[in-house]
Amino acid sequence: MQRSDASTGQARAAATADKRAAILRAAIKVFAQKGYFNSKVADIAKEAGIADGTVYLYFKSKDEILHSIFDRAMEEFIAEGKREIAAIKEPDRRLERIAQLHLERLGADRDLAVVFQVELRGSTKFMEEFSGGGFAEYLDIIRHTIAEGQKSGVFRADLKPITAAKILYGALDEMVTNWILSKRAYPLAPMADEVLKVFFGGITEQ
Repeated sequence: MQRSDASTGQARAAATADKRAAILRAAIKVFAQKGYFNSKVADIAKEAGIADGTVYLYFKSKDEILHSIFDRAMEEFIAEGKREIAAIKEPDRRLERIAQLHLERLGADRDLAVVFQVELRGSTKFMEEFSGGGFAEYLDIIRHTIAEGQKSGVFRADLKPITAAKILYGALDEMVTNWILSKRAYPLAPMADEVLKVFFGGITEQ
C-alpha cells in the first residue's frame, strides 16, 4: 500500500511539473510576442491549450509566472554551467565556457531571449527583484573564477573581480540584445569569441 501511495504521489508530482512547464513555455511565447504588460493570463491559457482557471491552480498571478520563468531558466543555466566548468582547471578556459554557454542557451531560444532582455526590464521593480537570487549567483560564479585566476597569476591582480565580472556579463548581455533587435539573421553563439578577444586582450596593440 505504501509503495502504491508513493508511486501515486510521484506521478502527481510529475504531472504537476509537466503542467507548470507547459504553462511557462506558453507564457514565454506569449510574452515575447505581445509583451508582458499587454499579455493576459487568458492568452497564456489559450497558448497552452487549457482553461483560464487552470493557470491559477499553478500560479497565483501573471507576475508569479514571470518570476518563475526567470527562476527556472537561471536554475537550469547555473546547474548546467557548474557541470560544464567543474572539470576545467584553467580559469581563462572556465570563463570561455561560461561565455559560450550564455550565448548558446539564449541563441537557441529566441523567445526566452526576448523575455530576458526586454520583458524582465520593463520596470524598476522587476529589475530590482531579479538582481538578487539566481542572477547574483551567476555573477558570483564569474567573479569567483576571475578571483581564482588572479591568485594563480593568469589575470591581473589590480582589478576588482566583481567589476570585471560585471563587465564580462554586460558585454555578453549586449550581444544578446543586439541579436534580438537585429533585422539580420545570424548565429549568436560565435559572438562569445569576439567578446572574449576584447575581454582577455583589450583593444590596444601589445
